[in-house]
Amino acid sequence: MQDDPQAWSRALRAADQDRFLSTLYAPVGLREPLSVLYLFNAEIAAIRDRIHEALPGEIRIQWWRDALAGGGQGAGGHPLATALAGIIDEYGLPLDAFDRYLEARIFDLYDDPMPTRGDLEGYCGETASAIIQLASLILEPEAAPAFSSAAGHAGCAQAITGILRLLPVHRARGQCYIPADILASVGASRDIVLDGKDKPAEQRAVAAMVALAREHLQKFEKAAKGMPSTLRPAYLPAALSGIYLDRIAKPGFDAFSARADMSVFRRHVTLLRRAARGWG
Repeated sequence: MQDDPQAWSRALRAADQDRFLSTLYAPVGLREPLSVLYLFNAEIAAIRDRIHEALPGEIRIQWWRDALAGGGQGAGGHPLATALAGIIDEYGLPLDAFDRYLEARIFDLYDDPMPTRGDLEGYCGETASAIIQLASLILEPEAAPAFSSAAGHAGCAQAITGILRLLPVHRARGQCYIPADILASVGASRDIVLDGKDKPAEQRAVAAMVALAREHLQKFEKAAKGMPSTLRPAYLPAALSGIYLDRIAKPGFDAFSARADMSVFRRHVTLLRRAARGWG
């Protein structure tokens, strides 16, 4: 990897195409650190897919904590951990943000219910929003703090949209990220959405989550006004959320059976427009 910096980009393209495309709008010299950061996110998000029990997943997350806390010294030659530790040091990224990120990701390893909207937003804030903020610090450290609110809302919009796109996967696992209070407000429950026998209740739950994602998307776009062009690449993946949400909300679309997607061309066009014009 160290001998071929483009390898990080190729790996990201396979793991997370939306974030890969966003790196193409960043300065050439910053694409590698962004790719490493995003690959870390993809690596942790995929732990649940590689384990059969939660304990090995927790051990893996603790390994990452120890590796990053040790500046990569305990990484045992793991190329991604070593590269990420170097980027944390080079760009002065806050280590506690990674610790909180990893703590939040423990939720993914279990099938526990998401209690409330506030819990969901907290989870999104420590994961997707944190990744946006860290990317911002790589891109433009002086301007990034002024747009922390934009990062918070963008991350929530992006993560909630991602949850909606992964509903078929979550159902197969027996997971439900839709908060219990939102489910109750639309006459549904965790058991109802997991057993798949009440389609109207499922649709109401999806509609409520779409509304929540759009609420954060609107707040993000308001908070992003005046954002310098140097910061925009960090927020570009969230710019795709609106299109995904439109697909999910389309009459007849069953979000529990199909994953909302779009063509690579549509993604490029959307990202190019936002990279050039920003959010007002």
